[in-house]
Amino acid sequence: MNILASRLNRIQPSPTIAMSIKARELKAEGKDIIELAAGEPDFPTPPHIIEAAEDAMSRGETKYTDPDGTPALKQAVCDKFMRDNNLEYVTRQVTIGTGGKQVLYNALMATLNEGDEVIIPAPYWVSYPDMVLLAEGTPKIVECPLDKNFILQPEDLERAITPKTKWIILNSPSNPTGSGYTWDDMKKITDVLVRHPNIWVMTDDMYEHLVYDDFKFCTPAEVEPELYSRTLTVNGMSKAFCMTGWRIGYAAGPENLITAIRKIQSQSTSNPSSISQAASVAALNGPMDFLAKNNQVFKQRRDLVCSMLNQASGITCPTPDGAFYVYPSCAGLIGKKTPDGKVLQSDEDVVTYFLETEGIAAVHGAAFGLSPHFRISYATSTEALEDACQRIQRACTALG
Repeated sequence: MNILASRLNRIQPSPTIAMSIKARELKAEGKDIIELAAGEPDFPTPPHIIEAAEDAMSRGETKYTDPDGTPALKQAVCDKFMRDNNLEYVTRQVTIGTGGKQVLYNALMATLNEGDEVIIPAPYWVSYPDMVLLAEGTPKIVECPLDKNFILQPEDLERAITPKTKWIILNSPSNPTGSGYTWDDMKKITDVLVRHPNIWVMTDDMYEHLVYDDFKFCTPAEVEPELYSRTLTVNGMSKAFCMTGWRIGYAAGPENLITAIRKIQSQSTSNPSSISQAASVAALNGPMDFLAKNNQVFKQRRDLVCSMLNQASGITCPTPDGAFYVYPSCAGLIGKKTPDGKVLQSDEDVVTYFLETEGIAAVHGAAFGLSPHFRISYATSTEALEDACQRIQRACTALG
């Protein structure tokens, strides 16, 4: 008898996690692997955040909290949204989850019925379509190619909308491309959405503070206040605050939606870690000087990786606005032969070739919905990145 649910057939394991696991296994076997698949900053959590967690434990704050977060953290989130995004919320409009991923998942589970469509610009974070499928919705993928800076165009959005469209998911700066929506870019999208009052907006603003050069972050409800009443603005502690393992995400939106999300969470995981929540209060309310220091290092790494990859035969690497990823085109490598005579027919073949010949763990573009590309995370040491890019250059030169 098959005990497994049929809904599992709709989804695949996360390709990014799968590549990271494979890289760790190869390292354990003694192979010389440079792991560039994981989206995780290599900087430590700032000391004042760790101290806040220690203080919370010393005070005995190690018990259950409200299912979707403490009043103190919800208030810190409200203050953050007002301070950074000019968005006014009260605590009953806020939910705290075990990472941003849970918040997104809860929202989709709470709102989607069978056949409801969710517009997802591609390239996309690998989990968006699968979460929609688990909630019995239908992902509506809209390709956003390199020549459009991987940015959704208003005319393409308009064409994708149908009477079944319930949500659009917008991620800026993007995982996997690092491309961000300027105010003008976002206004063109929100202008379309204003004309379609039945469509809800879900933002993934996880990389808000990881931006470079003159790029200015903005979020949809900030750009177009008319969308406030049907926007779920999602963010989290993982990336900018170097708190990936602490597992705290948050969102604010209409009270009825937040209530529904709370109901889902109360019957699944219940509250996030009380200790992580106390640390997150200190992070959101505390000093932010470390952000500029970290971003300076990320920018230097970005510039190094873009320069070196653009010197690799067959690779074109655009310069991202934010996050800590590059999403180079490997179109110039498709059809070429490896030294052992294999023809590279896809971006998955390309990253497999990099892994097997030079020990570079990257993620193929098909996992993010747009080929032929691959994603590299530059959230690792400068020395490792320089070595990795030299290996990629060598691998490209060896192709026939």
